[in-house]
Amino acid sequence: MRQTAFWISYILLLLAQLLLSNYFRFTPYVMLTILPVMVLSISTRVNRIAVMIIAFATGLVVDLFSEGLLGLNSLALVPVAFSRDFVIRLLFGRELFSRKEDFSVQSHGWGKVALAIFLAQALFLVVYIWADGAGMRPLWFNAARFGASLVAGFLVSLLTLPVLASDSRK
Repeated sequence: MRQTAFWISYILLLLAQLLLSNYFRFTPYVMLTILPVMVLSISTRVNRIAVMIIAFATGLVVDLFSEGLLGLNSLALVPVAFSRDFVIRLLFGRELFSRKEDFSVQSHGWGKVALAIFLAQALFLVVYIWADGAGMRPLWFNAARFGASLVAGFLVSLLTLPVLASDSRK
């Protein structure tokens, strides 16, 4: 039942990301995305290859229905999925994988969870902005876009996390 609720929330947040991408473009410096936290929150029971396929499909859906360049979100989201296990092991320990548990704010605290979200968001944005600019935009623009998008996406992801990462102690 818990997994079904997670996947329903995942699909609803994917729809929310489509709304963010289509209707909340305030400035060219800020790109709001919750995709990295969505991939980061996928259960540790799901293996890396499956997570990478889910990330690719999720990015492709966003690319098809909102962004202009097909494959851009997929290109940026797959490295987040690939590095997810490493980030979880680094910050939360190997026990999560051996016990088949998921991380949560209640179990691990806001500090570690926020750092995991920050790392996932930063990796996504580095790849996304690099691929989107394709060497055509100046470094100052890309750096400003990275910083502004990282702060905005991080804050929105912190608000999104309670929807996806339930308390594993319940």
